[in-house]
Amino acid sequence: MKRTHYSAEFKAEAVKPVVEKGHSVVDVAKRLGFGEGLLYHWVRLSRLPQEPVLDDMKSIREENARLRAELKRTTEERDILKKATAYFAKQQG
Repeated sequence: MKRTHYSAEFKAEAVKPVVEKGHSVVDVAKRLGFGEGLLYHWVRLSRLPQEPVLDDMKSIREENARLRAELKRTTEERDILKKATAYFAKQQG
């Protein structure tokens, strides 16, 4: 038996009556002519959190780079302060 591939738009339209209007999965699957298990799967997937879109990934990468630079600067400042503290403690003692 040949496997049928459905577009993302078709899946979204098939899930919409179930999720938004409260129709039963069995009725919608019968009307559309495929198994209810497949529609249950699509409904479950539609309720999962979606992956960030490309723009979100870009902003996440930019923020990550900014935070890495800030961490590097802060680490360098801490190291300088450690050395200064050790130097002045040596001078006092």
